[in-house]
Amino acid sequence: MANLLLGQVLSFEGDLFAGGSARVDEALLIEDGRVLAVGPAARLRALRPGARVTDYGRDLISAGFIDAHVHFPQTAIIASWGKRLIDWLNSYTFPEEMRFADPAYAEEVAGRYFDLALAHGTTSMCSYATIHPASVEAFFDGAAARGLRVFAGKTCMDRNAPEGLRDTAQSAYDDSKRLLEKWHGVGRLSYVITPRFSPTSTPEQLAALGALWREYPDCLMQTHLSEQTDEIEWVRSLFPQARDYLDTYETQGLLREGAVYGHAIHLTPRERARLAEAGASLVHCPTSNTFIGSGLFDMGLAGSLRVGLATDTGGGSSFSMLRTMAAAYEVAQLRGQALHPSQLWWLATCGSARALRCEDRIGNLSPGMEADVVVVNLASTGAIEQATRRAESLWEQVFPTVMMGDDRAIRAVWVAGRPR
Repeated sequence: MANLLLGQVLSFEGDLFAGGSARVDEALLIEDGRVLAVGPAARLRALRPGARVTDYGRDLISAGFIDAHVHFPQTAIIASWGKRLIDWLNSYTFPEEMRFADPAYAEEVAGRYFDLALAHGTTSMCSYATIHPASVEAFFDGAAARGLRVFAGKTCMDRNAPEGLRDTAQSAYDDSKRLLEKWHGVGRLSYVITPRFSPTSTPEQLAALGALWREYPDCLMQTHLSEQTDEIEWVRSLFPQARDYLDTYETQGLLREGAVYGHAIHLTPRERARLAEAGASLVHCPTSNTFIGSGLFDMGLAGSLRVGLATDTGGGSSFSMLRTMAAAYEVAQLRGQALHPSQLWWLATCGSARALRCEDRIGNLSPGMEADVVVVNLASTGAIEQATRRAESLWEQVFPTVMMGDDRAIRAVWVAGRPR
């Protein structure tokens, strides 16, 4: 049966960092897990007279949020006090990831992560697992059970990590290939080739993963790039022959369309030019970048590159893409870049979909798209309601929820055309 949702239906036309625009309609018609139409309520009622109607009043109906850079194994250690990136990895991340040798624990955390993400309106995510193949299995099993479109891969590390978290160049290739062949393209699941970052992979391991990516070019490849200045110095000491941090990936076949780099704060002019030339994607992780003291991402890069938005759970300090939008706004302000609320919302939906090269399937409410939907109450708390009461436009209604909203603002979530 078709479902007709009434409310303020938000969709986008084009890139909001390149002259695109937002539009608002009265109704959204869903059928067979996809968007059938958006437009005036009367027209959509006539199109499917027997549709089940859900009236959300003045709530905002949007494509579900897409979190483009997540570490689901770090769910339990979110908001742990830390210093710098390397200290945080050694104190919290690596000890917690060791626990994922237990498949039952991996399954428990994956389920908890998905439930938290959905409660905050996130319907798709791109996640790192751990080196344990069972962590990938747990993530994909949990996503499939919930009908989610997700992206994930085994995290590969063969140096500068505890013994229980190291693989080898060969085992990283073999494990990744087996998991890829089992899961990639099954339902709404996509495998992502995943070296953690250059400091924890030898050139041999990076080359092996580059070879795997050449064999399966339709996959994404995700890793980290230029998050902190001391990290960059560490990379320079480990790869003295490299021109810069990006070159450690480029020389091993890990730079082209489909490459997704998290953080990318401290880029050189050469790196910026090569990323744009190669058609790579960047993912802005603002709560993580401020929480761990990494730096301020340059949103000006969105003019020449695909840029997505992410919580970076658990280095980031919130599961909420609303909070992540707020942090992106604040970071941009510190760089003298004023982001419009429409651009923030676009980043959390269309922008992340473009970064993950799935903008033809998710991230927008237009005919033919998969019907992942979040319904947002724009007056979810007293503080937000009193602010929106003065609003004279949609974006004046939306902005207080961006800046002060949380899971209380999420009225409903639909996944593949079904309410969760």
